[in-house]
Amino acid sequence: MACWKVRHSALGVAVGAVLSMMISVAAPAATLEPRGDKVFFGISDTGDPADFGAFSQVMNKHPALIQTFRTWGSDFPESIERWQDARARPVIHITTADNNDGHELITPQAIAQGYGDGYLIRLNRLFWAKKMRAYIRPLGEPNRCINIYASYDCAGNWRDTAHSPRQYKRALRRIHVIVHGGGKRGEIDARLAQAGLPPLQGNVGGLPKAPVAILWSTLPAGSPTIPQNRPRHFYPGRDYVDWVGTDFYSDNQDWKALTGLYRRFRGKPFALPEWGVVGADDSRFVRSLLTWVDRHPRCKMLIYYQDFGATSSYRLQNYPASLVALRQWLHSPRIPHFAPSPPKAPPAPPGGLTPITRR
Repeated sequence: MACWKVRHSALGVAVGAVLSMMISVAAPAATLEPRGDKVFFGISDTGDPADFGAFSQVMNKHPALIQTFRTWGSDFPESIERWQDARARPVIHITTADNNDGHELITPQAIAQGYGDGYLIRLNRLFWAKKMRAYIRPLGEPNRCINIYASYDCAGNWRDTAHSPRQYKRALRRIHVIVHGGGKRGEIDARLAQAGLPPLQGNVGGLPKAPVAILWSTLPAGSPTIPQNRPRHFYPGRDYVDWVGTDFYSDNQDWKALTGLYRRFRGKPFALPEWGVVGADDSRFVRSLLTWVDRHPRCKMLIYYQDFGATSSYRLQNYPASLVALRQWLHSPRIPHFAPSPPKAPPAPPGGLTPITRR
């Protein structure tokens, strides 16, 4: 199997020079969940900052979160700028499908074996250096057949060993250990060994403790809905998951599976990292889902997926009754306008010049 290689960013080189003085030895524990009965609401990132502002304006509510979809190995300075401009805490979904032609960049097995460690180390150092709190959602919907990292195709056939549920779980464990960081090289290797994984790849003395939480999310019942494609087969273990989540849309309402997933993984904060109205106005669905959230107190996060473009079938502004139903719910004091310590734009240098952050 070919090794997955990633280049070192300038940030990684600079941070690496001071790691020995800055590493925290404490094991990561924070889930970044809101306090008390608060619930974080967010929207997906379309790539256009104006869309975030337009949604905020029509709802008369600032979303606390913004979810960005990124490709394995890619840098995302423009995304960071949008998070900072919006002052919204990021949720980052990571896919292994190439953004241009869709080919697979790295398999779950290769991630588990350490061939993607360079990228995971970069993520750890990035969020530590920027002191930016974030939720990392790697390889979401592993039980959706159209995803390139899925274990089963749409006919229900097993793909291969490199994409098996076992390798997916091992990949998620590795991502959790490395992206969280927090220890010298020997401590990181010990955590990997405890997870049944090979040691850290790369010439690093240790990893700082990044202010991140790992969100594991599947479809409620699977696509296809065969027994071996149920969410439980992809759970990497409670020690390697900070949040449990699932996606839920108006055109595929499996309420029994949604509630079953919530109940199965007790003790973890629950998220709906994608939900939305699809194809037709459906205020009844919106009210039902929001009532479900109110009645399930561990559900602490929900993010509306708005897709791309004004004519999208997911765009809530095209569904007046659904929009009103959501807007009424959002104005509860339980839904904060901001998450604590939201991303902030870097200060301008002396002389009033705009800092250069793109590369």
